[in-house]
Amino acid sequence: MTSTIKVNNVQNQCGANIINENSNTITIGASGDTIALASGASQTGFGRTGTVDWQTGSIKTATFTAANGEGYFANTSGGAFTMNLPAGTAGNIVSVVDYTNTFQTNNLTITPNGSQKIGGANANAVLSTEGQSVTFVYVDDTEGWKNTMDSTSNVTGRTFLTATGGTITTSGDFKIHTFTGPGTFCVSSTSSNSPENVVSYLVVAGGGGGGNGIGGGGGAGGFREVKNPITPYTASPLDGYPTAPNRVTVTATSFPITVGAGGAGGPAPGGNSGSSGANSIFSTVTSAGGGGGAGTSDASIAGGSGGGAAYNGLISPTGAPGGAGNTPPVSPPQGNPGGTGSNPIGAGNPSGPPCASTTSTGGGGATAAGGNWNSSRPAAGAGGAGATTSINDTPTAYAGGGGGVYNTSGAPGPGGAGGGGAGAPGPSGGGAVGVSGTANTGGGGGASGDPANGGAGGSGIVIIRYKFQ
Repeated sequence: MTSTIKVNNVQNQCGANIINENSNTITIGASGDTIALASGASQTGFGRTGTVDWQTGSIKTATFTAANGEGYFANTSGGAFTMNLPAGTAGNIVSVVDYTNTFQTNNLTITPNGSQKIGGANANAVLSTEGQSVTFVYVDDTEGWKNTMDSTSNVTGRTFLTATGGTITTSGDFKIHTFTGPGTFCVSSTSSNSPENVVSYLVVAGGGGGGNGIGGGGGAGGFREVKNPITPYTASPLDGYPTAPNRVTVTATSFPITVGAGGAGGPAPGGNSGSSGANSIFSTVTSAGGGGGAGTSDASIAGGSGGGAAYNGLISPTGAPGGAGNTPPVSPPQGNPGGTGSNPIGAGNPSGPPCASTTSTGGGGATAAGGNWNSSRPAAGAGGAGATTSINDTPTAYAGGGGGVYNTSGAPGPGGAGGGGAGAPGPSGGGAVGVSGTANTGGGGGASGDPANGGAGGSGIVIIRYKFQ
């Protein structure tokens, strides 16, 4: 059973709520009141105020036809597609937004209905800007759909790269992770700004050990650096960023770090070569260990930088070459060759200097070859110079070559700037041990004379720098 109440007019005492059957006017609420619909209720017939109903439950991933009064989220990550506009009448409104920020890669095409127009032209419009959102209102048949709102800015929540591992220091908006031994660079989240996920890094391998018995200086460990241009520090001349394969774009995963040990010095007696240093590794980047310096009984060794040649005229009257650098080859080069050995009196050089004043040469460094034997000065070959970078906020030289030996009273070869160890006086000077390369610089070890060992190479280092806020 139902009941019906019919009246011509209902009015409260304040005149706030009026239903007047005769005037065809219904007034709900008084000025300043808020009208609320019950939960689950809906309204029709109140018209629009220039906005749309956003279709959050129907993300568009393929060509579709829009409806008046609706806004759409278009996901073009899987490929470009088209939004067909409805047949427009004055006051119709349609909006669309780039859901996955991929319009710049996969465009969204807007197509008018039949002979209707977009901005006065019966032609398609193409949205090709990352994060773009537009609103079209149909004005009339002359101009058709007019774009009343076009946002080419993409307002998103800002996230930054977050990681752990090594010794962490902070420089302004940047964090610096320094690994002086094996470890893991563990990335837990990446930046929402893709260029910031390309990290700056320095990877230096272990230096080679110095040779024994008027041996050659050890070659420096390979030096490889990339400086992301957004990072405010002064890189070395060997910045490899311009060559794309050198760049490392990190993801939320773990990156094992290998820090190469320095090679042992050549053991006495017998004129033995020093051992090569070990590689250092970060992600796809490997720096090669420095080549060991030659002993008088052995050839020089190639490596990140090559070991220096020994005084070895007895086995090579024309003088032996230093070990090759940048082995294996990368661009820019990770190191240089060792110095070329002396050429004493013998079949290949009857007018050369006497054997009593023979010397050995320096190991190669990151930016210069090892010094050659030079008869015009009473000194052994110097280690090649390393490279200086401020990736840790302090200008620091790495990867200097080890110095050679002078076998009488002349000066031993100095180590190259960047941790290279100096050579020692030769047998007539007491057979002092060659100076070892500095730890965590990749410096080559200095050469020695019998009965002392060559200096050990310095261990390497890995440094990673990125924006964290």
